[in-house]
Amino acid sequence: MTTQSLKIGVLALQGAVSEHIRSLEQAGAEAVAVKKTEQLDELDGLVIPGGESTTIGKLMRKYGFIERVREFSDAGKPIFGTCAGLIVLAKNIEGQEEPHLGLMDMTVARNAFGRQRESFEIDLPITGIEQPVRAVFIRAPLIREIGADVEVLAVYNGEMVTAREGHLLVSSFHPELTDDYRLHEYFTQMVRQSKTGESKG
Repeated sequence: MTTQSLKIGVLALQGAVSEHIRSLEQAGAEAVAVKKTEQLDELDGLVIPGGESTTIGKLMRKYGFIERVREFSDAGKPIFGTCAGLIVLAKNIEGQEEPHLGLMDMTVARNAFGRQRESFEIDLPITGIEQPVRAVFIRAPLIREIGADVEVLAVYNGEMVTAREGHLLVSSFHPELTDDYRLHEYFTQMVRQSKTGESKG
């Protein structure tokens, strides 16, 4: 465990919440399930997990999370979106007029890797992490286009699947569904740097 206490929330409206909490705890953070907007006030970082992006977006609107998470981001607090969470963070979604949070400068495509039966696992090289990370793709979205300030961290078959823009991190795959918690560790380091004022993002 790190000597500096970090509290990272996992949005608990839908998706693999307990798996993310486990991975964050392995990475040295205190992790909590977030079901109420007031919990955001005590967090240093937030994970938006996979699930179904349209459903997550509707639930976020219903329970007042859209504006509160935007405020959380405006304060420079790191957010990590995985699979559907990547879609929720995007400024543009193919085939959809309105984004959900509209925070990260990218255009994404839903279910770009196919349906459930096309799920697969690979060892994926990611910039900033020494050895390839075990990545589980399930009905995964793709990043089609990115803005000038977005850094691509991983590519699979020529397609962008992991990226970062300052304090925002996204992955097309589910890093929480394996015992490899190094991408959560990467995010935890982002949160630590943000909390100590080291982050330039």
